[in-house]
Amino acid sequence: MAHEIIFHHYPTSPFSEKIRLIFGIKKLSWRSVEIPNMMPKPDLLPLTGGYRKTPVMQMGADIFCDTQVIARALERRFPEPSILPHGKGLPYGLGFWADRLFFMPTVAIIFGEIGDMVPEAFKKDRAAMSGGTFSTEALKAAAPFARDQFRAHLAFIAEQLADGRAFLQGAEPTLADVHAMMNVWFLKSALAPVAKTFLEEFPKLSAWYTRLRDIGHGTVTAMDAKEALEIARRASPEAKASTDPHDPNGRKAGDKVTVSADDYGRDPIAGEIVFSNAHEIAIRRTDSKVGDVAVHFPRAGFNVASA
Repeated sequence: MAHEIIFHHYPTSPFSEKIRLIFGIKKLSWRSVEIPNMMPKPDLLPLTGGYRKTPVMQMGADIFCDTQVIARALERRFPEPSILPHGKGLPYGLGFWADRLFFMPTVAIIFGEIGDMVPEAFKKDRAAMSGGTFSTEALKAAAPFARDQFRAHLAFIAEQLADGRAFLQGAEPTLADVHAMMNVWFLKSALAPVAKTFLEEFPKLSAWYTRLRDIGHGTVTAMDAKEALEIARRASPEAKASTDPHDPNGRKAGDKVTVSADDYGRDPIAGEIVFSNAHEIAIRRTDSKVGDVAVHFPRAGFNVASA
């Protein structure tokens, strides 16, 4: 049975914007469930078992956490047009550049500027998520370094576009563009005048960004969160049990494990391995609101531990 795409996100989430752009590139129809931008998330956690990051994609009773595994699932299920026409591996590696090395200075620039206006509840949520503090003063102090770093990362993109190509890998947008676009979108959305100052140095990059924005987000229809829970309850996971013969730690289908992000939002999600490979692990878990679900995570950037 082909399940519709249900996307749990909120409008200002930069990681969600990556997937919304993929929906646009692939001209997909999808259902939008808007979730809170901080805890509690009472209508999301029954699906994920405690994963608190955004976004999450649902297809029936299969739940995909993190943009890596969401992008992989979309490319597998909707292969045309491909977001990986020039080789399938290294563009995923670019995600780590975008999500970590490029993202952190972007965060510092934005919250160094607007931190004093951010609600205290949001600061506490992000401090809990990072396992540290959310200090506006520290972000302001880091701003000069962050501005240098943001410009340097922009220059990587601009250099790739210097020969006049429309997109980073040629005439059509790919996953490389999706990753590279995220932090430009985040800064433009949060601090348009600051972004404008940066982009003035890189007119070809600015034109590239406009081309990506013009692609749109596909066809979206709103969905109530309770309906998404009911869809999961009525469905059965499509993930099939199999043991990875190359697992470097000898894990096998049926093992009880916890999975957690290795950077922030490290809440462990407990379940039983359905399958795993070099890219992905799916665990089965049961919740009173949704029944059995398979929750899919990437391997890169996630810690799998025996429960």
